[in-house]
Amino acid sequence: MTGLHLRPVRTTDEDVVRAAHAAMTAEGFGFALGLRDGMAFGAWVEALADDGAGLDFSPHPWVPSTFLLAEVDGEVVGRTSVRHRLNDWLALEGGNIGYGVLAAHRRRGYATEILRQSLAVAREHGVDRVLVTCDDDNAASAAVIERCGGRRDAELPLTPGPPPKRRYWLT
Repeated sequence: MTGLHLRPVRTTDEDVVRAAHAAMTAEGFGFALGLRDGMAFGAWVEALADDGAGLDFSPHPWVPSTFLLAEVDGEVVGRTSVRHRLNDWLALEGGNIGYGVLAAHRRRGYATEILRQSLAVAREHGVDRVLVTCDDDNAASAAVIERCGGRRDAELPLTPGPPPKRRYWLT
């Protein structure tokens, strides 16, 4: 998909990020991970940079990660979070990559392109075997992962719900 690119969050993105976060939170999906009500947006942007560098995680069980917005023709259409390694929870349910597309931009191939570009980001951080998960009832996300080469994890059953998660490995 030409035209879609991933980019870091800028402090000038506050309005669009907060609107996307509210919209996706209403769907049960967090858009702006770690952004809390009343939090200064600039502080959140700085925290994202620290996360990418692996700084200041205590006492949280977080891992270094890269959070990027997906943009087409200057408009934010989604986001991705690429975790540079797995902790126990991510190894079971969250995976190395979490991505989302805003409702108004779905069914245009953006999720597939976001995942493809996210895989390149993961590899830049030394992650060669990438775990991606999705809700068991999310056929669209499962199709995206499979289109990008994901192979269902045969070693473990679906994770306990709700909702149960499918696990895929991409190499």
